[in-house]
Amino acid sequence: MKDMIHDVGAESFEEAHGYGSMSSDAETPLYRGSTKFIRFSAVLRSMNLKAINGWNDKSFMKLLQLLKDMLPGGNTLPNHNYETKNILFPMGMEYKFELLKSCLRSGLSRYMLKQKDDDTIEEIEKHGPPIKVIWYLSIIPKMKHLFANPNNAKNLRWHADERKGDVMYRHTIDSIQWNKFDDEFSKFGKESRNIQLGLATDGMIPSGNMSTNHSSWPVLLVIYNLPPGLCMK
Repeated sequence: MKDMIHDVGAESFEEAHGYGSMSSDAETPLYRGSTKFIRFSAVLRSMNLKAINGWNDKSFMKLLQLLKDMLPGGNTLPNHNYETKNILFPMGMEYKFELLKSCLRSGLSRYMLKQKDDDTIEEIEKHGPPIKVIWYLSIIPKMKHLFANPNNAKNLRWHADERKGDVMYRHTIDSIQWNKFDDEFSKFGKESRNIQLGLATDGMIPSGNMSTNHSSWPVLLVIYNLPPGLCMK
C-alpha cells in the first residue's frame, strides 16, 4: 500500500488534497480493532472483485450496503459507488463524462438518430446511446506514476543505461529503425528518460455474433524501453 501511494506522488495531483485524502484512507482502519483491513485496501479489493466479475454498479452498491451492515458499527466502508470512486480518484481511476452534445469540429450530434413516423429525424439525447464510446487511460499521468517509483524509473532507463551494445539482436532497441530514429531526432535519442511506444490494435465482435453491427477496437500501447522480460509482460 505504501508503494502504491509513493507511485502516485503528491506532485501528480491537480489538487493538493488528493494525496492527503488517500494517505488518510490508507491509515484509517476499516472498523475499530481491525488489524487486517484498512479503509483504502478494503475499497481497492472490492473494486477489483467488481471489475473481475463484471458486476454492474447497482449490484455492487447492494453488496457494499450489505457488507457495511454486517461489519461492526462505526465502520468506514463506503456504501455507495460514488464514494468508492472518490476514494480511488488519486490513483488515476476517475471517471470523465463528456457533456458536449455535438462534435466541436463537424457539429454532428454525438447521439444515435431515429426517424419518427412523420419522416422527421430526432436525436436520442436522454436515454439513447452515443454513436461511439471510447474508454481510455491517460498516458501522461501513467508515465508520471511510473517515473515516481525508483525501481520503475530504473527499468524505463534500461534501454540507455544497461543494455548490451553488441551486434546481437535481443530487443527492439537493437533494430535499425530504432537507431535511425535516434539519429534523426538526436536530442530525443540522447535523453535516457525518453519513452518509445509500440501500438497494437484489432477489432473484435464482443458477442461472438458476426451479424451484429457492434464491435470493439482495443488499442494497446507497449513500452519498448523496458527490459526484455518486462517489455511484453
